[in-house]
Amino acid sequence: MAEDHALSSPPPTADAARPRVAVSGATGFVGALLLPALEGVTEPIALSRHPDFETTGDVHWRRCDLFSLRETEAALEGVDVAVYLVHSMLPTTRLTQGRFQDLDLLLADNFARAAASAGVKRIVYLGGLIPEDDASLSEHLESRREMERALGAHGVPVTTLRAGLVVGAGGSSLRILLRLVARLPLMVCPGWTGMPCQPIAVEDIVALLRACILHPDTAGETYDVGGPDVLSYRAMMQETARVMGKRRLFFPLPFFTPALSRLWVTLVTRTPRALVAPLVKSLRHPMVAGDRRLQERFGVPGRPFRASLEQAVREEGYLREPTARAVHRLPLPVGRDARWLADEYARWLPRFLRPWIRAEQRGGVLELGLTGVDRPFLALRYSAERSSPNRTLYEIVGGMLSRGGPHHGIPRLEFRVTREDEEALAAVQDFQPRLPWRIYASTQAPLHHWVMRSFARHLARVRAEATPGSV
Repeated sequence: MAEDHALSSPPPTADAARPRVAVSGATGFVGALLLPALEGVTEPIALSRHPDFETTGDVHWRRCDLFSLRETEAALEGVDVAVYLVHSMLPTTRLTQGRFQDLDLLLADNFARAAASAGVKRIVYLGGLIPEDDASLSEHLESRREMERALGAHGVPVTTLRAGLVVGAGGSSLRILLRLVARLPLMVCPGWTGMPCQPIAVEDIVALLRACILHPDTAGETYDVGGPDVLSYRAMMQETARVMGKRRLFFPLPFFTPALSRLWVTLVTRTPRALVAPLVKSLRHPMVAGDRRLQERFGVPGRPFRASLEQAVREEGYLREPTARAVHRLPLPVGRDARWLADEYARWLPRFLRPWIRAEQRGGVLELGLTGVDRPFLALRYSAERSSPNRTLYEIVGGMLSRGGPHHGIPRLEFRVTREDEEALAAVQDFQPRLPWRIYASTQAPLHHWVMRSFARHLARVRAEATPGSV
């Protein structure tokens, strides 16, 4: 975590026993990251409706259905600090009747009552930013504010962190943004896309929650939190397109109604309408943090939007380049092994494709390239530690046709002997082409297939010539 150094000093209660901290929503977006951050400095307790987990390290799991006051009271027994990270915009039963804000109110009231009954000293709650002009809040933001009040209604002091868009892999709001950019070459931009927003990285949220948990003097306080950048939603989509390497056209359409926006976002992102509808309604409000005194106190200014976005996009899988794999069966001349096969390929290829192709060794790297062109189209480094008589491995380390370097696996070419030295396999694996994928698939890939089939015919002739009595 980038700001851990700012929170490494012992809290004021460090000389006492480690506090027991219960985290509701422990398997969710923020909760799953908060738990490991609490290990070593607290006794973390993870609350879940389905605790199919074994206790590992410092973390203990307890069953807790927050709709049950009895279960919640039992789950909070012996807890010092209770962290509330639960929202109920998606139904959890086959039939749910009731607005999400009514369900949220019931859950928050249960949690507050249970915390008071169990003797919990403090509640820490992550809610949403409330605009200064809050006379006509959306249902979503009004519910967040109502939950703040409900959590504090039974005598347990509440520390509230108010945040806007939380940027991190797994966040529902960010996923909607990523799917819109990924799936739409032309982006229709309703009026709400011009509203300012102050996103914050999930790592910064975790650092600030941890700080509040460890410092009792934050009890009863409400803090706005946000990253260093204030951007419109349109600007965030444009930045997302740049990070994802996609060309997108953004077309403003001021008369695009909220109802059409909800339908559009639901259809394009395939996100449940129950989640999209309240979020879109909230986008008519500016979501900018006010006094960021908590971040100033603990030295957590926040990661820039671009940095946190790049990490989230990578973890969500949108930066994964397509990889190619090709496996060809080869006849093996009698008495030959995988090393001979690799050497024969390097000798045969320039003869087969002469005068256009060259193959030569430079500093332990086999270069395959065009005759007269110094830079190779592929550079292969022999891996002695991973090779044996029945397997010869080359790592693809560069060249004009390869991105090179490991991404999900090491790009490689290997020759492997099989079936009692009668056959072999030539395999290209985890190869990431530098050419655009469609061009690669229609040119370089078919060429490689043709070359390997031609090499197989060459090996068949060599084997026939070495076999006594062959004609």
